Amino acid sequence: MTTSAIPMSRLERQLERLTDVPAFARPWFRNVVLRRAVPFIGTAGIEFVHMGRERVEVALKNEKKVQNHIGGIHASAMNLLAETATGMVVGMNVRDDCVPLAKELKMAFKKRATGALHAVANLTDEQRAAMQASDKGEVNVAVTVTDEAGVNPVECEFVWAWIPAGPRKS
Repeated sequence: MTTSAIPMSRLERQLERLTDVPAFARPWFRNVVLRRAVPFIGTAGIEFVHMGRERVEVALKNEKKVQNHIGGIHASAMNLLAETATGMVVGMNVRDDCVPLAKELKMAFKKRATGALHAVANLTDEQRAAMQASDKGEVNVAVTVTDEAGVNPVECEFVWAWIPAGPRKS
């Protein structure tokens, strides 16, 4: 299934409305829209660098509100960053009649992070097609977290599920 054959998701349609905003202001408005949708993202200050069907990139500055006791970005904030990137790429592809849910995560802290962090999550064409073909399933979403020194301080693995939206049947 090609990218053009996959219908736009609700999230993608909402972001598409920002095309009327001048290009220089679009990133700021995108951050406002997404932070309102998920308030905790705004609390931490996550910025949305790129939002696409195949790839989502988010960033987090090393500010006091997200720091640990040694001045680096807290482990929980690293987790939030990676979860946000993976969740948003799933959200860009999940059918409108489905709800994405984080199912499993694994994080291995490998090195001390230096400065700000970026997380990039990717889905393959096959994964994206599977999300369109079924109203229920799961996907292992690849994500890479990199610090200012170009180091990957954590290795992450996220499994996301999607289920039909609406009330649960007993």
